[in-house]
This record gives sequence, C-alpha cells and structure tokens, in this order.
Amino acid sequence: MTSAAQTAALVAAFVCGAVAAWGGWLWWRVSDTGPAIWRAIRAAQVVIVLHAVVVGGLYLGGLKPADNLYVLYVGLPIAVSVVAEQLRALSAQTVLETRGLDDAAAVGRLDGAAQRSVVTAILRRELGVMAAACAVAAFLLLRAYATV
Repeated sequence: MTSAAQTAALVAAFVCGAVAAWGGWLWWRVSDTGPAIWRAIRAAQVVIVLHAVVVGGLYLGGLKPADNLYVLYVGLPIAVSVVAEQLRALSAQTVLETRGLDDAAAVGRLDGAAQRSVVTAILRRELGVMAAACAVAAFLLLRAYATV
C-alpha cells in the first residue's frame, strides 16, 4: 500500500510541477495565456483531489503512514488550491486599485491600448497566483511521497 500511495503522490506532484513550470513560463513571458493553461490548472486541481481520495481509500484499507505529518502533506495541497482561488479572485480588484480605477466601467472608458494593458495585468496576476499554487502543491506532494 505504501508504494501505491507513493505512486499517487509522484503522479500528482509531476502534474502540478509541469503545470507550475508552464504557467510560470507564460507568466514570465507575459504571453497571451489562452484557455489551455487554465484547463491544465483545473486538471492539476482535480489530480490533487484525486490523490487525496486515493490516499483516503488506502488509509481505510490499512495504510499506516510512518509520520503523522503525512496527513498534512496530503491535505495541504487542497487548502493551498482553495486559498489560491481566493487570491485569484482578488487579482482584478488589486490591479484596478493600483491603477486608480474604481471598477470595470472605469476600464471601459479607457482607450483600447490601456484596456488591453489592464486586462493583461489582471490575467498575468491570476496566472502567477495559480502557477505558484501549483508549485507549492507539487512540493507538498513530494513531501507526502517522502513521508508515507
């Protein structure tokens, strides 16, 4: 059962790490993100939950981890993902505040280039938050692999 838990942790860590690297690269390049990275981020979140479900099933089947920290390393990636979603939701307001804009209607009154600049800044901040969350989740999943 330990090898199954380790395999699940490695698969989840690999997925999260790959998504973090891709998202970080797009963030650094200030690229047009497109929908593919957002689908990959959602897939990484699903993999994190599936990892926890698999480990829960293994635990009910008799898996006894050597360290109680293992439970934290399984649950914390989910918590990190939830917190990241909250921070992502605040990204737009943060960007608008830093530019002295009250709301989306104020963005609509800007010229086209300024509007694109605001939208790019919001998307870049959202992507940075989610890529960082995937990187943290990958690290925690690797810790889960090491402590099972």
